Amino acid sequence: MTQAMVRAKWIVTGVRDRHTPEVIDDGALVHEHGKVVAVGPFNEMRMRFPDAPVTQHSQHMLLPGFVNSHHHVGLTPLQLGSPDHALELWFASRMAARTVDGYLDTLYSAFEMIASGITTVQHIHGWLRGSFEQVHESSSAVLRAYRAIGLRASYCYSVREQNRLVYEDDAKFCASLPSDIGVPLAAHLKQATMSLDDHMKLYKVLRDDNANESLTRIQLAPANFHWITDDGLLTLVEQAKADDVPMHMHLLETVYQKEYARRRTGTTAVKHLEKMGALGPWMTLGHAVWLTEEDVDIVAHTSTCVCHNCSSNFRLRSGIAPVNALEKRGVTIGMGLDEAGINEDRDMLQEMKLALRAHRVPGLDEDEVPSCPQVLRMATEHGAKTTAFRGEIGRLDVGMNFDAVAIDYHGATWPFQDTDIPPLDALMQRASTRHVDTVYVGGDPIYAQGRFKYIDRDKVLGDIAEMLSKPRTPEEEKRRWLGKEVFPHVKAFYVDYLEEEPPRQPFYGPSSRT
Repeated sequence: MTQAMVRAKWIVTGVRDRHTPEVIDDGALVHEHGKVVAVGPFNEMRMRFPDAPVTQHSQHMLLPGFVNSHHHVGLTPLQLGSPDHALELWFASRMAARTVDGYLDTLYSAFEMIASGITTVQHIHGWLRGSFEQVHESSSAVLRAYRAIGLRASYCYSVREQNRLVYEDDAKFCASLPSDIGVPLAAHLKQATMSLDDHMKLYKVLRDDNANESLTRIQLAPANFHWITDDGLLTLVEQAKADDVPMHMHLLETVYQKEYARRRTGTTAVKHLEKMGALGPWMTLGHAVWLTEEDVDIVAHTSTCVCHNCSSNFRLRSGIAPVNALEKRGVTIGMGLDEAGINEDRDMLQEMKLALRAHRVPGLDEDEVPSCPQVLRMATEHGAKTTAFRGEIGRLDVGMNFDAVAIDYHGATWPFQDTDIPPLDALMQRASTRHVDTVYVGGDPIYAQGRFKYIDRDKVLGDIAEMLSKPRTPEEEKRRWLGKEVFPHVKAFYVDYLEEEPPRQPFYGPSSRT
């Protein structure tokens, strides 16, 4: 590939600090073989590279591609019949979900992500039923889908060893139920059970399968503290360090998970993980809603990353993460859309707006609340640090992958925008997916003017519609029945689980629940 140039009204190469985006007016970026070769003012770049063909984005802002740091599925739980219950009840209601082809399912959400400017996704997979060979094939189908559409993916398969439905041993919980529910539930959970050895084998096979792929890489995911043993977690930490890959672990998503950690360890989950040596820059804590003030200090001291899933936390009644406290302590915070955003889609522009607004605590000090550059950094450079592509994406610096999104500033701000508002602030607060013009991954415009370069969106959606128009299979009907029957028993399990009622008022930092 020869050198090529992209010119834009503004190029945002990255964010220096929470107040300062790095912006080049009338900028140009030269790329070759998918990498940024040079970036600067257009006149300077034109003199240095007089023969490079130029793609013009004359009314646009070119930004680093967004990173969805926490993603699971294509068709959403709501689409497949599960409303937004509290997280602990949600697991039971999702047992009834239809079986969807993994390749098509992955493409479904990839369309939405790319159309909102996402160029890299951290896909955290799990709960597949069947043999090791079936799980491997399903995982491979997801990875094939991302490569086919051109989206970069950092993939991990969640390691679950225990407590698969409630925060208690599987066999004990099943035995506590009426036999006509407990027996089929035990069989259902067994179908989605793999040994730790098989989990590690799957990681290594997928790692080797994708060793020479430019768009897909494999990392590790201890699913959550209640789902993994200490020995299992240490095994993953050792493997992550040996292979120099990151890990992503759901943690303290709800107050019930906080209580589980107290019962299991006598302290907080974060203190326990620190004592084990599991925390560090290789680890990302997904959600991290119920951190104490001391937990936040530990996360900062160990350079552990956090992924903020604002929409999910609202939808599933999990709480409000202490983003302001984490930011103040210099923690790397990525941003994830989880199962789906607040509008039941995968719109990173909307998610950034939500994160910008959700943490605006009362007061007058602007340093106490998120800024537009800060939120952009969460969705780009900081999110990138949680993936297996860390150090290669998230900024538009020389030597980095040319992953970028060109957004129509003129269209987003029509008919007027006062110039006293910084252009980045105006764009982030006013742009929507219809203003996303072009998405580049490795210099390849995989999406432009509403069209995907490699995959026919209408055909894929038609195939999904046809697949799900068929009646439920007997196996699907059985799971639907089981989910409805077990739901009230799951709810009963948690009725007296907490020592005291969870807070009823909004909270924005750790100090209210230390």
